[in-house]
Amino acid sequence: MPLDAVCLAAVTAELAPRAVGAKIDKIQQPARDQVVLSLRRGGRLLLCASPSGPRLHLTELLRDNPAQPPMFCMLLRKYLQGGVITALEQAPLERVVWLTVRAADELGEAEDYRLILEMMGRRTNLILCRADGHIVDCLRRLDLETSPQRQVLPGLLYRLPSAPDKRSPLAEGKEDFLSALSLCPEGETLDRWLVDTYTAVSPLVAREIVCRALGESDARRDERGEDLWRSFSDWQSHVMQKDFTPNVILRDGKPVDFTYFSPVQYGTWAACERTESFSALLDSFYEQREQAERVRQRGEDLLRTAASARDRVRRKLAAQEKELAGTRDRDRLRLWGELITANLYRMERGQARLTAPNYYEEGCPEVEIPLDRRLSPQANAARYFKQYAKAKTAERILTEQLEKGRAELTYLESVLQELSQAESEQDFLDIRAELESGGYLRSRGGKRNAPKRASKPREFRSSAGLRILVGRSNAQNDELTCRTARRGDLWLHTQKIHGSHVILCTDGAEADERSVYEAAVLAAWFSQGRESGRVDVDYTPVRYVKKPSGSRPGMVIYTDYRTITVAPDKEMVKALAVK
Repeated sequence: MPLDAVCLAAVTAELAPRAVGAKIDKIQQPARDQVVLSLRRGGRLLLCASPSGPRLHLTELLRDNPAQPPMFCMLLRKYLQGGVITALEQAPLERVVWLTVRAADELGEAEDYRLILEMMGRRTNLILCRADGHIVDCLRRLDLETSPQRQVLPGLLYRLPSAPDKRSPLAEGKEDFLSALSLCPEGETLDRWLVDTYTAVSPLVAREIVCRALGESDARRDERGEDLWRSFSDWQSHVMQKDFTPNVILRDGKPVDFTYFSPVQYGTWAACERTESFSALLDSFYEQREQAERVRQRGEDLLRTAASARDRVRRKLAAQEKELAGTRDRDRLRLWGELITANLYRMERGQARLTAPNYYEEGCPEVEIPLDRRLSPQANAARYFKQYAKAKTAERILTEQLEKGRAELTYLESVLQELSQAESEQDFLDIRAELESGGYLRSRGGKRNAPKRASKPREFRSSAGLRILVGRSNAQNDELTCRTARRGDLWLHTQKIHGSHVILCTDGAEADERSVYEAAVLAAWFSQGRESGRVDVDYTPVRYVKKPSGSRPGMVIYTDYRTITVAPDKEMVKALAVK
């Protein structure tokens, strides 16, 4: 569900004790619509103004920041960095929340500023205002052309968005509720009526109120208005008493929704799991969505290019395998040529077929050989011998081409796997450069002289303190395995499935079993087996890993290995990550 006004109130109530009184040490803008405030007392406060997922919460995720801070980030640093958060407030039953920050102005005098987060769908915005209400600047400027009803521009006086023409659910009494219910149109579902009538009631909440009252979430108006009122009244009480519990709704083990109560409407269709806090819930819930969104926005063309190339190679392989199967019967062509040659004395020009005994088979059974009427007997024999030689050559060439094609298919599938787990903009840039160097993408003009930002592998620490490095792309896998790793370090990779190269740095000593297990879990997590229950991981010293000459990026061979079976563990991956 979207972060509705009531859920936002729950989040705000949870955040206030942590945020109010905290000094802002750093301000970063990792994405166009995300601002992260690092608080001195600990924690990073995320303000996300994305139309598809606006929110406010503490975050544990480490996000890559652009090399050059955006202008809005520089503006916030100018006015808010070093300031102290003095208040965290929400407009009543509105999806608008603001931080009041006391910071020094240009003259060094203490001044109050407001950083306002409006979570209004397509109009979601992040606005910086002075204490007198005048706008300093905003993330998205709204002028007369884009928003005739309400402008948001530097210098203008800030005013709240106009409230929807709906009733306040918390001020509603029984008589008013039943009176409004009597006006519900025939045939309209009660959950739809609740959403249309009352502000701050999301579709999920409306379905829950109806389900608890009438036993089904899509019920229509009937004579049981008293039951619906009691359910609605219970919800009112929980909200006014701030009785909120962060719950995530899981379908097949994957989060599909979240809410501030324990829902009953899903039955066995989905499971409900309580989390430790709203910040942890939102951080985890949006992590997967953000990754998918990054892939869609930044890697859409890469995915399309790699998938198209993979499909093209698959079709080519299928055609070549079919053609190769046709060459398996070439000995028949040679036999026919030899039988025609042996029977030239009794053949005439213009003959359509030859029936002759097969001297090469026991019992000499008769064989019918089709002939070309236009050719002489000798020419027919020569034609079959030529077809035989051609099929023999084709088998050799096709076998070589199939081997190269299968290697290319394996490589492209590994690129798609790397794209599915790419985490930062730099990851996509590295994979783009790899596809460009492989001839799958045309090099973008105007970028040749741009300075290349060095990409670093993912870094982790085992519980014993050993460094673990994980490649982000095939090119980085090569760099990590062939140049960065020492000969005595351990190299790990999932068995028979695509995944990242993992290096367990041993510093010349023998790695402990726990560190090997943790490195294997990382190898399983950063592979195609992430969603599997158990994954086989091979490991061997780096000195036994070789890269064949002319092989594609990321392709290696290895010997003298051992295998360990592990389960991909997200919590372990988080625990081992270097902060």
